[in-house]
Amino acid sequence: MTQSTTQLMNLPSCPNDAVDVHVIQRIVEEHNQTRGALIAVLEDIQAEYGYLPETALRTVAEATGRSLVDIYGVATFYRSFSLQPRGKSLISVCLGTACHVRGAPMVVEEFERQLGIRVGETTSDMAFSLETVNCLGACALGPIVAVDGHYFSKVDPAKVKSIIRKARLGLSPVEESVA
Repeated sequence: MTQSTTQLMNLPSCPNDAVDVHVIQRIVEEHNQTRGALIAVLEDIQAEYGYLPETALRTVAEATGRSLVDIYGVATFYRSFSLQPRGKSLISVCLGTACHVRGAPMVVEEFERQLGIRVGETTSDMAFSLETVNCLGACALGPIVAVDGHYFSKVDPAKVKSIIRKARLGLSPVEESVA
């Protein structure tokens, strides 16, 4: 791959020593026999590093025989993957129609003001990343904000400071139900 291709794909640079190639190879091997394993591999890498570093994507390409462009395509297709380091807490503000008409844009502006970042950015202390989403599936309770799997309903700008405070103090883990 040429340098211009890397620039075109806008992959973040990551020091090679920050990614343990052996960990990536182990993850690939764990999913080697699984059909459609690429997504599972990328999920495990993101769980390990908090995002998908360029070195990890290159290692996956080499280990699987897939092109870096194909792997990059999968990594950028799904919103759950990030090519940039994310903060400890991910704040997602719904901008779907129901939330939008109930004031979600003002909620986003208040998060940006309180955190000192724009949507798509991470605070300098790596505590928070802010994103907007098209739907969080709770339209009747909008505007909805999700922080690390915790949903906050009927959020207005006055509630933003409290949500950030709760996230800084640490939200209890969200339990996953298994059917």
